[in-house]
Amino acid sequence: MATSPSAPGEKPVLDPSEMKGRRIGRVLTKLGRVTREQVHEALALQKTRLQKGQAVLLGQILIESGAVTAADVLEALAGQAGMRMVRIDADAIPKEAIDAVPAETANTYQIAPLAFEPRTRTITVALKSPDNFRAVDDLKLLMGFRVDAVVAPSDQIDAVLRKYYSGEGTSMLKMMEELGSDQKLAQLRGRGDSIDLEDLATAAEDNKVVRLLNLVLLQAIKDKASDIHFEPFESEFKMRYRIDGVLYEMVPPPIHLAMPIVSRIKVMANLDIAERRLPQDGRIELTVGNAPIDLRVAVLPTMFGESVVMRVLDRGNVQLSLDRIGLRDDELQTVRDVIRRPNGIVVVTGPTGSGKTTTLYAALNELNEPSTKILTAEDPVEYDIDGLVQCQVNTEQELTFARLLRSFLRQDPDIILVGEVRDLETAQIAVQASLTGHLVFTTLHTNDAPSSILRLLDLGVESFLLTATIEAIIAQRLVRRICLPCKEEYVPTDEELMELQIRRGEMEGRTFHRGRGCDTCNRTGFRGRRALFEIMKMDDRMRELVMEQASTNVLRAEARKRGMRTLRESGLLSIFEGQTTIDEVVRETIVEE
Repeated sequence: MATSPSAPGEKPVLDPSEMKGRRIGRVLTKLGRVTREQVHEALALQKTRLQKGQAVLLGQILIESGAVTAADVLEALAGQAGMRMVRIDADAIPKEAIDAVPAETANTYQIAPLAFEPRTRTITVALKSPDNFRAVDDLKLLMGFRVDAVVAPSDQIDAVLRKYYSGEGTSMLKMMEELGSDQKLAQLRGRGDSIDLEDLATAAEDNKVVRLLNLVLLQAIKDKASDIHFEPFESEFKMRYRIDGVLYEMVPPPIHLAMPIVSRIKVMANLDIAERRLPQDGRIELTVGNAPIDLRVAVLPTMFGESVVMRVLDRGNVQLSLDRIGLRDDELQTVRDVIRRPNGIVVVTGPTGSGKTTTLYAALNELNEPSTKILTAEDPVEYDIDGLVQCQVNTEQELTFARLLRSFLRQDPDIILVGEVRDLETAQIAVQASLTGHLVFTTLHTNDAPSSILRLLDLGVESFLLTATIEAIIAQRLVRRICLPCKEEYVPTDEELMELQIRRGEMEGRTFHRGRGCDTCNRTGFRGRRALFEIMKMDDRMRELVMEQASTNVLRAEARKRGMRTLRESGLLSIFEGQTTIDEVVRETIVEE
């Protein structure tokens, strides 16, 4: 192995088991790097600085005093974690160790493989920090390895990454060619459902299948995809990413690899690879680039095999703050006023994937204080937030939204989130909770804010109950943002302006923009998304109209008179600000009648 425990002239390294779990001062003393007196002096200084409001780690104080080096502290931290500290000779790393870890994985997790035992699938990897235990967990999960982790100086790991992994890594096309020419995997061709479990499990653990799936996952996370689709058809097996709400097709793998790929995903998500007739749901947790990533896995049996969709939930990337979800200043003020009410119902509406959950979480995050009890009923729980009591709907156990809500009222809550109002029973309990002094947040699937009233009436909620409880309805859509590096001005055609119902004469002094397409945005001209909002506040006049069972058009017209900005108007503002394009706004919003 390309390591040495200590360089000539250095004190020998102790067995990590002797240091595991001990205080860092004790470990440094055992290593012979400091004396007890130096540790006591540093502890006294640490206590003094803490009294002044400065929290400083003991290792940092010892480094500042010149008693130890940063490398000594790293070795002590490794010992604390029960790991060895090694020095790496990049030229002496065996080829099988380098080949076992793809470039994408090594660079993403900042690790250096040092040795690999194919028979037991045991790999020795060097980490820059003993805190990077998630890299070890993810290697076990992604690659199916047994992992022996050691710690090495970061400059030596960087040297290994530069020497062996500085190229572009394996391209998807090259990976597909390798898979297509693999003789062992080719034996699965044409066998369909007749593949026995043992052969399937072996194929799912094949290094090429494992590497392909890792490449797909890491690429999807890097490109900020929200979903990854694996879809079997009669003559091909498709892979697609959804980025900024639009699906993009990738190079498809050979069709005979459909079952090994799906089985590999099932293994990672702790699902049953023998069950191919029923839908299954699972979850994979990863940490990529220090960001926690959740993958929600949904497996669905189809005519030609199992279709898999993985929802990518980047918990580190989600903007759980009201002032960062795209609300304009006036909208932000309105929303803050509404969510600070002592009771009532706040409805967020829009189609699937329009960012409703993010808006609700941002509102709850703002209200999340030690003095407030918040309960949520979700299907599923998408993000774990400290301070919230989050419950997941489980229809198999008859744990529905309505049943959860009934229990919530006995839990002394201040604020309740109901993931979705789907039926009269749930709506009635939400109304009841509001009437008994609780603030209730929920979602609906309607086209805009005014039509939510009609939807609730259709469910069977009495109009007088709606007027007594609904405080505001927030409709939203997501439109793609123009990519900044390739953003350019252009003159729209008459047809485009007609779609917006705008005459060219009304466009004096207005500038329109679009994305030309570049490497940053994968030639799409778009990068990221922004939300458009339509906020309908309920006041006495609006409540009168609801009591009179006025039509949606009448409600919309009155709400606009009272200052509501429609989704289309919100979209127009975004176009004039150069944030999105005409096509995006036309695609996501409707013209008011």
